[in-house]
Amino acid sequence: NSSSICMIYKDLEPFTYFFYLIFLVGIIGSCFAVWAFTQKDANPKCVSIYLINLLTADFLLTLALPVKIIVDLGVAPWKLKIFHCQVTACLIYINMYLSIIFLAFVSMDRCLQLIHSCKIYRIQEPGFAKMISIVVWLMVLLIMVPNMVIPIDDIQEKPTVGCMEFKKEFGRNWHVLTNFICVAIFLNFSAIILISNCLVIRQLYRKKDSENYANVKRALINILLVTGSYIICFVPYHIVRIPYTLSQSNVITDCPTKISLFKAKEATLLLAVSNLCFDPILYYNLSKAFRLKVTETFASHKETSGQEGKPRHGSEL
Repeated sequence: NSSSICMIYKDLEPFTYFFYLIFLVGIIGSCFAVWAFTQKDANPKCVSIYLINLLTADFLLTLALPVKIIVDLGVAPWKLKIFHCQVTACLIYINMYLSIIFLAFVSMDRCLQLIHSCKIYRIQEPGFAKMISIVVWLMVLLIMVPNMVIPIDDIQEKPTVGCMEFKKEFGRNWHVLTNFICVAIFLNFSAIILISNCLVIRQLYRKKDSENYANVKRALINILLVTGSYIICFVPYHIVRIPYTLSQSNVITDCPTKISLFKAKEATLLLAVSNLCFDPILYYNLSKAFRLKVTETFASHKETSGQEGKPRHGSEL
């Protein structure tokens, strides 16, 4: 086997420390987000519906990361390696593309709110947001789930193994097709994000001389942060993904190139899953209900601490 001779899948331990840190920060932020969203009213707006779906996708990632960490450390039993290749590795990519799509819908919703276009007002209704969210989940699962259920080869146990080695010919072909479909999803929804955010920035910039300059400035900073974090998280991975897929399918056969592409894929995947850490900040900036709940929680905690520190009437000095 060319992959085992080339020893591509080794020296992954340094990456696992960063994945572990992302997991810790992400699980804390996601749990707090779940608590905050469950405290709000029963009539969510479109943006809250998209953010709740984004949060659900994040929980899939928090389930997958511990398994990936154990496998990459080289301490996983053989059956767990197979489970990772069939299930948890797919969950990572399900999270990635759900995140990209729902971030695009969030950006589009903010843009429409600012433009106030009556012609397309209907797509800002919560009912439409719920319907399109169901369609998105079904679409992404339809693309990804076959990678979990297509039969795999029964190969001999060995210390290092790549997930592609388990796949039969049909599984390899579906994997390659899936990668190209996912790159197309990335390109299309990235265009929506960038166009929407550029339109919002243009509209806000026109109001820079208004009385609400502080609010306009804050909104501009939020948009730039969202756009910047999106580019940092997802663009590097998709630059690497196509050549890495070609190396997996042995179109690229040079061993040093395959090793370099694998390391580049792991490094950029690390950036991609770091969206788990950024998403709670996104919830705070984009969801008024979430922001109010966070503010109320910390304000009440501060008041409670202040009252505990005050001496009671009649107490001895």
